[in-house]
Amino acid sequence: ELIFADCAVNVLPNSDELLSIAMASENTAVRLLGAANVAMLSFSTGASGTGESVDLVREAAEAGGYIGPIQADAALNATIAAKKGLGQGDANVLIFPDLNSGNIAYKLCQELAGAQAIGPFLQGFKKPVCDLSRGATVDDIIAGAIITSAMFAD
Repeated sequence: ELIFADCAVNVLPNSDELLSIAMASENTAVRLLGAANVAMLSFSTGASGTGESVDLVREAAEAGGYIGPIQADAALNATIAAKKGLGQGDANVLIFPDLNSGNIAYKLCQELAGAQAIGPFLQGFKKPVCDLSRGATVDDIIAGAIITSAMFAD
């Protein structure tokens, strides 16, 4: 089980917004999964790359004490994490640097790997909000309602 953020709202978040997204997603993961290992994703791992997007991710990761910038393979695979020298490969919360990468990634996982995508869930409100994709199946809608109800009960 993984949480992807932000896949639906923030087009090009700055470092403060990335940090807020990570913190809210960490809280959601703890509530839904029991634990959170947050990885701030980038095309670069550690100091291997430079540029504005890497710098934004690095700044947010450092401010929140999260792993990043880190490539998705190192965030999810312990062997690759060891080779690249960052993280444990056990992330269950993946924070994407922008809406394009987050939305594309979750739809690729859904279509190519057969993963069930539940949500997106809008965070930071008093009560949970589930904003379903127009492509949501009946099973996706039911799962979204169940998770929204569980989040509401907390």
